[in-house]
This record gives sequence, structure tokens and C-alpha cells, in this order.
Amino acid sequence: MATVRTPRERWIEEGLRALVDGGPDAVRIEVLAKRLGVTKGGFYGHFAHRGALLEAMLDTWERESTDEVAHRVDREGGDARTRISRAGALTFSGDRLLPIDLAIRAWARNDEAVTERLRRVDNRRMALLREEFGTFCADPDEIEARSLLAFCTAIGAHFLAADHEGRSRGQVLALAADLLLDRAGHRAGHHGGAAEAEPVTPPRN
Repeated sequence: MATVRTPRERWIEEGLRALVDGGPDAVRIEVLAKRLGVTKGGFYGHFAHRGALLEAMLDTWERESTDEVAHRVDREGGDARTRISRAGALTFSGDRLLPIDLAIRAWARNDEAVTERLRRVDNRRMALLREEFGTFCADPDEIEARSLLAFCTAIGAHFLAADHEGRSRGQVLALAADLLLDRAGHRAGHHGGAAEAEPVTPPRN
């Protein structure tokens, strides 16, 4: 009876989990094999070496956080403000892409090749932000500033430990999103009563 080989995608998924849990040094073939309950020999049926697995992990993250998010945003439609909020939420609010994104940002601090990959992904996200903000802003400088602030808010909110003087983090993020997206009513009626906000940074082609 032929031995059933562990699918390539399972090695990648286990590698991403290890990356989130312990950084790139935690992505070791022997450890992944143990977590999968298989021998490490099966690894080499899919990957020539550990570096090939790391590259495949980055490919998976890039595809899911750009192309797949973009396809879903396009499929669900809406105006520019809705698209920005939805894509940001898909990327920076969930328990799938957010932990991977943050782990890759930490990894990039010590790996030039990962830094270049992150720059490519972030440039695609910024290009989309410029496109969407450009539908209701005419000034190129304002478009660039809004795009940067939206991106920084979406990522930085996960690192900031500050309190907000009687407001929840979600309420303040809602106010920030209203300001950035020029949503009606953002100047009044929100103190202490804003709804939980979605992050506002979308990745896309």
C-alpha cells in the first residue's frame, strides 16, 4: 500500500503557525514534522531545503493578503469608503492574516529579502489606498497623507498601549476612520458612543 504524503500546503500552514508563535528561527523541519506527526523525510518531497519552505510561506501570505483580499472586496462591491474599510478589516482585524502580517514585519527587521517582499506588498496596498481615496479627494498631497495615516492607524493600533480618556480603542478607531474617510457626522455625536471600527488599510493590486 502506497504511503500517503503530507500535502505541501500543510507544511506551509504549519510553518506559518510556527512563524507566528516563535519567529523565523522556530520554523525548523524537525519541529514541523513532529507537529504534523510525520517524518521529516516527507518534507523533501515538496521542498529542496528550508529556504524553499520560507519562500513558499511568503508567497502564501502575499497571495492571501493582496490578491485574495482584492478579489473578495471587488466581489462584495460598495463605494470607496466601504471598500477601504472592508479590505482593511480582512487584512488587519482577523485571526488569520493579522498575526502573520505582524510576524513578517518583525522578521523583516533582520532579513533584507523579507524586507523587500514586505515593501512590495505594502506598495500594492498604498497604491490601492491612493486609488480609493482619489475618488473623493482631489489634492495629491492629501491623498498621500490620508493613505499613510490609514495604513499607520491600521497597523499601529495593534502596538499602542495608551488609554483614551473614557473611550474604548474601538470608539477612537471609529472616529479616526470617520475623519480619514470623510464620513458624515464624524464631528458630532460620537463622544462615548462610536461604534467599533474596522481598520482602514486595504491590500490589493
